[in-house]
Amino acid sequence: MFKYASYFEKDALTKRPYIKKEWCERVVSFRKYVEEQPNGRFRFWGQVPEYGNRYLRVVTLPDQKTILNAFFDRNFKEVT
Repeated sequence: MFKYASYFEKDALTKRPYIKKEWCERVVSFRKYVEEQPNGRFRFWGQVPEYGNRYLRVVTLPDQKTILNAFFDRNFKEVT
């Protein structure tokens, strides 16, 4: 179902080896917090219980199935 951009495989995961693909897929699938960027890409945020409930931001290409980047977002504030 999901694809991974070359940047994600070669750079993002190399810089952040603690991030797991299954966490990224779960964040994109759950779609609780989503925002379209001006360039057509999408940002998704979701909590990762396995990593102290921190918010993981996952960026996809416009197809919303190709994961481009992922990192824990210290500045994300949950919208109530």
